[in-house]
Amino acid sequence: MAFLVALMLTLDNVSYHPAASVTPILKQISFTLEPKKMGLIVGPSGSGKSTLLEILAGLVSPSQGTMHWRNQELQPEMLQQLAGLVFQFPERHFCGHTVLEELRIGHPELGSEQVSQTLKSVGLGAIGLQTPPHAMSGGQQRRLALAVQLIRQPYLLLLDEPTAGLDWSMKQQLISLLAELKKDWSLLIVSHDARDLAHLADYCWTLQNGELVTQPLESAPVA
Repeated sequence: MAFLVALMLTLDNVSYHPAASVTPILKQISFTLEPKKMGLIVGPSGSGKSTLLEILAGLVSPSQGTMHWRNQELQPEMLQQLAGLVFQFPERHFCGHTVLEELRIGHPELGSEQVSQTLKSVGLGAIGLQTPPHAMSGGQQRRLALAVQLIRQPYLLLLDEPTAGLDWSMKQQLISLLAELKKDWSLLIVSHDARDLAHLADYCWTLQNGELVTQPLESAPVA
């Protein structure tokens, strides 16, 4: 039990107030996410959801507050190693000309076995390594974006609106994949609509005007 407690991610009164903003974007955010659990944060556009993920990914530094993991206070450079962020519409960020190039960006040493296992873990085991990412279906592109982060072996997966823009079939396939990934990783997902993902969540919070409120799962809101 002590080991599991040490692996918790804890935010304590994290706020973000950039100089260009009249009011804080995030106000004293506090929560704990246990290992191999899924947290779901629901809120409308502009509520600060994406900003919170960027802070957890080490891309933005909070104005105040602390974050801990393994009982150690986390700095942005540590978070960049700890977390893997999948942006909303991640296919817009692909840079590789092929699936293999995309997976090896920043990691040219990756061997074929690791590449193969990672693709298989996201249901892309049959995809050709020379396939152009932009020639793949929307659902396949989302899976590839997950593979790009998983191959780094992060402890925490951060997903920004992972089902946005997908048709019903692709959406259901991705939700099934997230259920599998939750067996090995901690997941934090932000969405404006809780209906698709609430049944997978162990925790559900509402983010409104920069403030985070615990939300009973059975009454998770639709923004």
